Amino acid sequence: MGHRPITLSDIALRLNFSIVTISKALRDHPDISPKTTKLVKSAAKEMGYTPNLMARGLSARKSHTIGVVVPKIAHFFFGSIIESIYKVAFDNNYEIILMVSQENAEIEKKHIQTLMAMKVDGIIISITQETKDYDIFETVRKRSVPLVFMDRIPEIEDINIVRVCDREGAFKAIEHAINLGYKRIAHFAGYDDINIGKLRYQGYAEAMEKYQLPIHPDWVVRGGFGDKYGYEAFMKLYNENNLPDLIFCVTYPVALGVYQAARELNIKIPDDVDVICFGNAKVQNFLNPPLSCIDQPTEQIAERSMEILLENINNPEESEKREIIVPTDLILRGTCISYNKP
Repeated sequence: MGHRPITLSDIALRLNFSIVTISKALRDHPDISPKTTKLVKSAAKEMGYTPNLMARGLSARKSHTIGVVVPKIAHFFFGSIIESIYKVAFDNNYEIILMVSQENAEIEKKHIQTLMAMKVDGIIISITQETKDYDIFETVRKRSVPLVFMDRIPEIEDINIVRVCDREGAFKAIEHAINLGYKRIAHFAGYDDINIGKLRYQGYAEAMEKYQLPIHPDWVVRGGFGDKYGYEAFMKLYNENNLPDLIFCVTYPVALGVYQAARELNIKIPDDVDVICFGNAKVQNFLNPPLSCIDQPTEQIAERSMEILLENINNPEESEKREIIVPTDLILRGTCISYNKP
């Protein structure tokens, strides 16, 4: 047969069964006896058969594929979420097509166009830090492709949303630090035109206001969500001789940049400058000192995102747009656990 793909017809011809019987056996349909199912699967394996997902999708009017678009993959938060999405998808007989936007809005747009061309049944997306044009999402909606926004959310009405309590989590971190005795608290903030940057700053500001602590304007340093930004923000304050007692970082990669800068400058954490961040990762246990944080339960975020998407796929006429807000936890390790400043 050369390089021609093995088809259901080939297996049916070999075993002298109907194509319907072969198809049902490969899907473990209850109409087919275990003996026949075993025989069909054995022959399919021996002949090198692989299912044609596109053909299956055309016949079933579903592709049984889900597109997932994230800004980064070398990132514990998104990596952990993707793993959990894969698990739920597998349990529901879906395949995942993963796209990485690399924090680039144009790449993100092209990925979504590709996913629609591939006829995915639905899309889960966390938008880039530079996404401001929402036309592509309106296109998805007009084509009736179910869409769930996760973690980073555009300002669009009537959409499916799964996110954590960003404002409340940030407030929790700052209130904890203030109760320890910290007053000189800086915030290395993300971009304020994206929800996680805006809401985490609000939580910081509300806690400072509640306890009547001033917000030093130079201590709110806005920028990105990666380690490069944390490094540069720390160096900026150091060069201005303006270091605070505690830095609250908008993400844990920002905190990693702070650690790098402090190490290069021989500044001790937490003795000289203390740090706490929003976001959790296994690597934080191995830092010196281990980094305290606001934990985002990635498994819950992924499961709820898939739950909403599958509801929209399976019951498009009955599904209502939903907003799920997942609670956060304060995890204390080796930073922000005591106040030892003069």
